[in-house]
Amino acid sequence: MHLSRQFVALACAMTAAYPQSAVAQSTETRVLVDLTHSFDETTIYWPTEQGFKLLRGPAGITEGGYYYAANRFACAEHGGTHIDAPIHFWKSGQTVDQIPLERLVGLGACIDVSQKCAMDRDYQVTVEDFEAWEAANEATLERRIVVIRTGFARYWPDREKYLGTSESGRAAVAKLSFPGLDPSAADWLITRRRIRMVGIDTASIDHGQTRNYPTHQRLFRDNVPALENVANTDRLPANKFRIVALPMKIGGGSGAPCRVVAILDE
Repeated sequence: MHLSRQFVALACAMTAAYPQSAVAQSTETRVLVDLTHSFDETTIYWPTEQGFKLLRGPAGITEGGYYYAANRFACAEHGGTHIDAPIHFWKSGQTVDQIPLERLVGLGACIDVSQKCAMDRDYQVTVEDFEAWEAANEATLERRIVVIRTGFARYWPDREKYLGTSESGRAAVAKLSFPGLDPSAADWLITRRRIRMVGIDTASIDHGQTRNYPTHQRLFRDNVPALENVANTDRLPANKFRIVALPMKIGGGSGAPCRVVAILDE
């Protein structure tokens, strides 16, 4: 589907009123799946970062007789459901505001490796996992937004189960334990399938025990962004859906909170 038609489909679907749930039926016979964790005091951030802060401002009836409320928030770029811009691990990589819209919208694919990750919480997704998806779905990952389902989203917001440790600070980083994408598989996605973007339902596209983040480096060298802490991946089919991932457009940003939505075809 052409990019402009994708935005039209999204706009039509989102103009219909729908309840505050992860999945909603629109009047355009498309199902929307919210792949974003809410940002609040329970939001998980890297052990070296402070959490999300909502600084509540005035709220109530004004002298003019109308209700008014306004808050402020503070957070790191990298935490909660967010996008990693290529400059995060590549000096000449694109910043958040430089990522082309064409990379943020496109046909999706959900690679379910949750059973493997249940047996090995430090599992790294392989080329064979992607080839198995293509064989099972009789489709290609070419130009897709690839979403990896490890099953770890079900642990949110339990830091110990999700990250492997509930500790904070620099020493806690060595205790992180969760699945990620193998760098050789990242190279395959880039060179053989020219993907738009890749996302995962863990705290990092590299597995928790990494020491030099080779998957980040490989992706960002070719300006392929990554989505981290993706929610509700268990609600995605393997195929036949589209992804819209729109980050806060931070000028010069290395990352940003991101609202990620899947549009399921019916």
